[in-house]
Amino acid sequence: MANRHLPLLTTHPSGHKSGRSAMTCQFRCGNACAHEVGNDSGNTYFGDVVAEAMSRRGMLRAGALGALVVGSGVAGAVPALADPVRPEEAGEAEAFGRRGGDLRFTPVPPNTDDALRVPEGYTSSVVVRWGDPVLPGAPAFDFDNQTAEAQAKQFGYNCDFVTLFPMGRDRGLLWVNHEYTTEALMFRGYKGGGTATEEQIKIAMAAHGGSVVEIERVRGTGQWKLVTGGRRRYNRRVTVHTPMRFSGPAAGSDLLKTAADPAGARPVGMLNNCAGGTTPWGTVLTAEENFDQYFVNGGKVPAPQLPYISRYTIPTGVSSSSRRFDRIEERFDLAKHPNEVNRFGWIVEIDPFDPDSTPVKRTALGRFKHEAAPTTLSRDGRLVVYMGDDARFEYVYKFVSKNRYIPGFDRHNRRLLDEGTLYVARFTGDSPKTEIDGTGKLPSDGAFDGSGEWIPLVSGDRSYVDGMTAAEVLVYTRVAADKVGATKMDRPEDVERNPVTGGVYIALTNNTNRTAAQVDEANPRPSNKHGHVLEIVERRDDAAELAFAWSLPLVCGDPNDPATYFAGYDKTKVSPISCPDNVAFDRAGNLWISTDGNALGTNDGLFAMPVRGRERGHLRQFLTVPVGAETCGPLVTEDRRSVFVAVQHPGEVDGATPDSPASRWPDGAQPRPSVAVAWHTDGKKIGD
Repeated sequence: MANRHLPLLTTHPSGHKSGRSAMTCQFRCGNACAHEVGNDSGNTYFGDVVAEAMSRRGMLRAGALGALVVGSGVAGAVPALADPVRPEEAGEAEAFGRRGGDLRFTPVPPNTDDALRVPEGYTSSVVVRWGDPVLPGAPAFDFDNQTAEAQAKQFGYNCDFVTLFPMGRDRGLLWVNHEYTTEALMFRGYKGGGTATEEQIKIAMAAHGGSVVEIERVRGTGQWKLVTGGRRRYNRRVTVHTPMRFSGPAAGSDLLKTAADPAGARPVGMLNNCAGGTTPWGTVLTAEENFDQYFVNGGKVPAPQLPYISRYTIPTGVSSSSRRFDRIEERFDLAKHPNEVNRFGWIVEIDPFDPDSTPVKRTALGRFKHEAAPTTLSRDGRLVVYMGDDARFEYVYKFVSKNRYIPGFDRHNRRLLDEGTLYVARFTGDSPKTEIDGTGKLPSDGAFDGSGEWIPLVSGDRSYVDGMTAAEVLVYTRVAADKVGATKMDRPEDVERNPVTGGVYIALTNNTNRTAAQVDEANPRPSNKHGHVLEIVERRDDAAELAFAWSLPLVCGDPNDPATYFAGYDKTKVSPISCPDNVAFDRAGNLWISTDGNALGTNDGLFAMPVRGRERGHLRQFLTVPVGAETCGPLVTEDRRSVFVAVQHPGEVDGATPDSPASRWPDGAQPRPSVAVAWHTDGKKIGD
């Protein structure tokens, strides 16, 4: 998902401006917050354009929606490999939805413990950790004797998006993204890529990408563990070195051609994979996010390319703190290979059931700092993919396929992501601008809400953007979105669709760069350090429709702060929350939110909130992660007996080193990013 600690208003000596640790900002995104905002377009903040007032009752219906066709890629439930669930088949989920959810657990209090804390009656365990053997011949993890050869066969570093493909009731394939590496915690004495050994750089390269691991349920409980021995025939590692291919309209474009690949068809590897999604035919869609930081010498590309280098915040020179992959492979030096950077920043499709298959970079979905790729079906059966661009003042996108999904027709279905239309969102508020004053006070109609539209960018070889070809729109999607007047948002991260209501929920993590003059109804606070969640309801409850209504059911922060909002629920009864990052749903339609960069001074965690009925807005913290970590994933299994979370970068605290770690989770030694699972000890459903 592709995801921030404390006030987010301070400046570190390094130039790092974020409130999360400077170490996190350096290794996660190359200190993006210390640089100028990439989006300097003249697009209006939609608060500058007040549309004709629209009726919230008529357009949004306050969450009282019926169920609709939902694709199997909706995160938060185990992906089905058969037909997506239809309203008449919703059964238990629909019943839960009418009641507004059935959460009864006692919230975990905020804390700063170096442990994974879960509610009373629950327990947890680690499923897989950095360095665990994945492929045959992989050695056991040895922190002080790491090699690139071993890492390429072991579970990678910082784990993010998690999804489970069932293989019967008690077995499945777990896919996990490995977003980035924190070399300062991986290697003793690490001072930067310029002085790192070549072997250290190669280890870091092999620790990126993703893993497929086969897991099994433990004795009929909600616990899961790795399958070991000779039964792991599906296990796989995908890294920076994995051969891939391009598909879709931009494949073969001059913008994707390099000396090593003059056809522009065969990219190598993927980088900084954050969130993702799944398809109805049982594949993973994994999202490349902060790919820009891995390159050097962006300022030395040909002059016509320079404006695009700036728009994608590619480093113009060589930083002593960068990973310096160019020391190993010169393709990361843009002075020598200027188009190589265009080969990253895509949605990548991977078949977890075929470890020999070639991953596919789907160019029809556009290129930006991708965060999330959940799928669903429109009323007429077309595939729809929602996506966010995780950076300050960036945009929300969706793709609608040209053709319909046909259950069981795999050859046809795997072409759906190559033909269709890519859109970007424009949001309009329904309140006078004077009522959006930056304090968080609700406007006179009682809600931050309004209408919106999906603006077409490109369809196949047809560009809808003046002055840009279809290939240019797909490779330089941010520039195309600038030109059509998309709405600048506060770091759109994960996007997911509710399997019961059909509402689309977007995590907007934070944006401390937004000024009082730039607030609007969808981003109503300046210096937004806590973030918020936005809900979209498309016209006729149809994912292919281009008109929608929207509202903010959750404006995060301390419930005692009048600038916060919990869907109108009594704020004395809710948990504090800051920096929503990933969102998911359980079968009952409850919203689950993981956080990254808690600006309230306590550890990040996982939260649950009903979105319908009397409990709408009753947010409760389900778990907390260890010191320095963020909560990723999350995944509630379809039977609601297990919840998986990826515990990313434990111990990533300024000043921490392998000789002086800030965390010793999970094994009491060096911190190791891991996927964990929590379950009720009495076999009850998650949330009980």
